[in-house]
Amino acid sequence: MSQVSNTPTRLNTVSAKNLAEVQSHLLNVIASQRFLKNEGLNNEVPFHICPFEPDISQDMSHAIKQLKNELRDKDVGVLEINLYDLVIEILKDEGDWEWLMENETSLSRNELKEELQGILDTESVLIPAIVTKMKAASYDVIFISGVGEVFPYIRSHNILNNLQRVAKEQPTLMFFPGKYQHSLASGASLRLFDKLTDDKYYRAFNILDRAN
Repeated sequence: MSQVSNTPTRLNTVSAKNLAEVQSHLLNVIASQRFLKNEGLNNEVPFHICPFEPDISQDMSHAIKQLKNELRDKDVGVLEINLYDLVIEILKDEGDWEWLMENETSLSRNELKEELQGILDTESVLIPAIVTKMKAASYDVIFISGVGEVFPYIRSHNILNNLQRVAKEQPTLMFFPGKYQHSLASGASLRLFDKLTDDKYYRAFNILDRAN
């Protein structure tokens, strides 16, 4: 992986054109002690967003895997929470997976959404499941992936709002298929797939804006 140049281009969202540059940027930032020790955050929660164009989702999955391997080589441990994999794990553990597979085709989109939201309550089900994984692992940074795959029954801002109570020590990075927008008038918002505006979430930092 090549090093970022002394005068890198402005990064706002990961695209096919800048993916290689972003990979270098992420490796350099995440492996730095400044990032791992949550320095320069003005006492804010150590949450970061890596927004990427939805049409490179498969490439991002490969990039995340490669990034984890390269961080491991630098003795930086990553705990990846893939929300889609977590959902399947919970549904199987709760005995709901087979029922959903049998009834999925007979349920409307709204009915399926309501069923899943009822089973997968963020505060009482998802966050405790994430905490269990946190307690069982040794890590320096948390990656949250699979955000697009669990929409609309799990919303990213709900995960972040609830997770900030229990993930305050190590930095958390959410890979987000869309844009993380900031404006003085409306604050910050997560635009999933660059079309759907998730409820506002103010407390995360765009990791692409962060200096190495």
